[in-house]
Amino acid sequence: MKADNNVKLRADRVWLTSDACDLDEFVRHTGRKTTRDDCPLAAEIVSNVPIYDGDAIRDSSKDPEARRALMAEWAEAMLTGPGIVVFRKAYSDPAPVDAATEIFNTIIAEQHAGNSGGGDHFAKPGANDRVWNALEKLCLRAPEVFAAYYANVSVAMASQAWLGTGYQMTSQINVVNPGGAAQSAHRDYHMGFQSAEEISKFPAHAHRLSPVMTLQGAIAHCDMPIESGPTLFLPFSQTFEPGYFAYRRPEFARYFDERHVQLPLAKGDAVFFNPALFHAAGHNRTTSVKRMANLLQVSSAYGRAMESVDRVKMAKALYPALLETRTLSAGERANAVAACAEGYAFPTNLDRDPPLGGLAPQTQQQLMLNALAENLDPSAFGAALDRRAWSRLT
Repeated sequence: MKADNNVKLRADRVWLTSDACDLDEFVRHTGRKTTRDDCPLAAEIVSNVPIYDGDAIRDSSKDPEARRALMAEWAEAMLTGPGIVVFRKAYSDPAPVDAATEIFNTIIAEQHAGNSGGGDHFAKPGANDRVWNALEKLCLRAPEVFAAYYANVSVAMASQAWLGTGYQMTSQINVVNPGGAAQSAHRDYHMGFQSAEEISKFPAHAHRLSPVMTLQGAIAHCDMPIESGPTLFLPFSQTFEPGYFAYRRPEFARYFDERHVQLPLAKGDAVFFNPALFHAAGHNRTTSVKRMANLLQVSSAYGRAMESVDRVKMAKALYPALLETRTLSAGERANAVAACAEGYAFPTNLDRDPPLGGLAPQTQQQLMLNALAENLDPSAFGAALDRRAWSRLT
């Protein structure tokens, strides 16, 4: 009996479920306080959030030891502390921000004219304007603006503090228009963009790994008073291990609504946070502020395979064999598909491949399994596979 109990306890430790979400435990995690001893290099601490002065960051960046010490403080703050750091005047000169804003506004106007542009993962359609892959679009339209904008030392130091060197930058512009409603509380990419059913298939150590594979950031492209709805955060919530299940539960959403913090930002300020921190864009209650932020999503250099594999070519070759075989069970056939086709929805082109009806677009594996279930002709499957591959390209 004892052995049976130990087996169950181990399974419960390794395979997290929604049942592991204890609100009282979550309250204990988020009831902590940020002290000056925790963040002695911060200019101030407001609502448990350490705030750093941009001029001090720039001065520290010139000295290797001071730079190392500052990045170490940020790393611990985002991992085991409040989960968030704010940089006042991350841009000493707002000119690069203003120049980038002009480009992004032009792109948004073009999207409106062409009735295009993506929606938002966690907000109602129409509440926001989005520019997907703003990084590439800015670079191709105005490389000189891109150079000045991403030369910023605060952005580079925050990225290295969390991910080390070799990180991969991506960005999306988000504009919450006057009257735009708040997002629902959530965690971010990777596991925050997958369903509860899907993440239940990942062991607990993968839940711990997911947040350290990406860094979330936001650069304010306008002044953001509280009434304009700057992002809501729940400090320390990233330390709750089953949190990728918890944010979907109504009692945790209510607690977030009651206990979140919100800080005003000025143009040129920046925020960086652990992607597992519970957060949500706020309600824009103004009649005139179009609240624009450049949402940075920075990925670890280690999030890539060692070999280049043409999975489209492989899937086209394998599909007829799986369609014709009668010796494999459905489970065995799915195992073969998993070894062949791409099982992850990202990276993709969210303009052409938006997450309609969910948090992520269809994967190559899902396309292949659906085609097998429908006995789709190999030529029709090949055409669908090509369309899928094209939709992911920039």
